[in-house]
Amino acid sequence: MIDFFFLVPIAIGMGLAGLASFMWTLKSGQYDDLEGAAQRILFEGHEGPVVEEKRPAPPTGIRT
Repeated sequence: MIDFFFLVPIAIGMGLAGLASFMWTLKSGQYDDLEGAAQRILFEGHEGPVVEEKRPAPPTGIRT
């Protein structure tokens, strides 16, 4: 029972620290541009979408 006197305040303190860090990220604008990150993955600079070049498969060396 004595353990709860230590564990409960520690758990509440960790919860408040997590809540405070979440509130800090909201105030600093971390979640303002959710679409921009998705767009930056697809586009390199101002060149347009990144297109993979199709390369022919290398020969396997097995002839039938």
